Amino acid sequence: MGICISKVSSEIHNADSIHGHQNAVVFTHSQTNHKHEASLSLYSREGAKCLNQDSAIIYQGFGSGDGVFGGVFDGHGPNGHVVSEFVRNRLPLLLLSQKESVDKVNGVDFNDEGVYESFRDKTIDTVTTTDLVDEDSRKWKEAITSSFKVLDKEIKLLQNFDFSCSGTTAVVTIRKGEDLIIANLGDSRAILGTRTENNEIKAVQLTTDLKPSIPSEADRIRSCNGRVLALKNEPHIERVWLPMEDAPGLAMSRSFGDFLLKDHGVISVPDVTFHRLTPNDQFMVLATDGVWDVLSNNEVACIVLEAKSEEEAARGVVEGAMGAWKRKFPSAKVDDCTAVCLFFHHHGIFR
Repeated sequence: MGICISKVSSEIHNADSIHGHQNAVVFTHSQTNHKHEASLSLYSREGAKCLNQDSAIIYQGFGSGDGVFGGVFDGHGPNGHVVSEFVRNRLPLLLLSQKESVDKVNGVDFNDEGVYESFRDKTIDTVTTTDLVDEDSRKWKEAITSSFKVLDKEIKLLQNFDFSCSGTTAVVTIRKGEDLIIANLGDSRAILGTRTENNEIKAVQLTTDLKPSIPSEADRIRSCNGRVLALKNEPHIERVWLPMEDAPGLAMSRSFGDFLLKDHGVISVPDVTFHRLTPNDQFMVLATDGVWDVLSNNEVACIVLEAKSEEEAARGVVEGAMGAWKRKFPSAKVDDCTAVCLFFHHHGIFR
């Protein structure tokens, strides 16, 4: 069954503008103009583990009136649910704080000679809009990377919990006007639903599933004396193991937590990318690997397109994944499934 209300960070506690599910929450900043509220949906459902370790959030009014932050977090290990919830609650405001710090240190200002400080080798007339966009992107990447590093340290300092073999993935997006910033850590995934010349919706994958099977990821792990290999009964799943011990067998190459493997190549450095929206881009889906293990990118895009409304889209993706698990792997334990859907045109695909 799906799950109900939760709280997000000290600023969001007791806010009237929270709604959603216990594992999946929507927060609308009190200063957000209603005309800037995004069309969205999110839904989370537990699998066969008796405890849903997934978390998700959409934060409207993130950083500015029309800013939106969305994220899904897939916990694993004995205390994975603690890590995923902590990251969900802490990351949005930490990102804003880190971005503010980066802006103060590397602000784009005029100096006494009338030249942008960040572009000392250029005159005002040669500083283009592209330069400013690129500079802002660089700042966001720096702020995101710093935030993930700080957050991983904060997790390690949490008392009363052992996170040596527990952690969470994270895939998040920030929308600022027509720009998307995407940060990925682990094997959750983000896709874009875009309209083709034939007026069809095509899925475009925005992130790379960061698993030990990727050669560059495996090389980093092995260079730190970690081992990458698959078990005989699941030869298609590469896992990360300690140098001299058959443990813990982590199925991703980057994560928050999992401190037993942090000296052996598993890192908390996100892969940060950018996308400029076009009029053909219709929606974005963030989902945990419980969805992608059984549904293709295009299948997820089709489910979103066939939903009765934006509000029903995320639930449709999750329910579709649950059904696919039962059909494809009837004897396997169904994984937790969580999806966030962000739409770029109000009711644009449902008319």
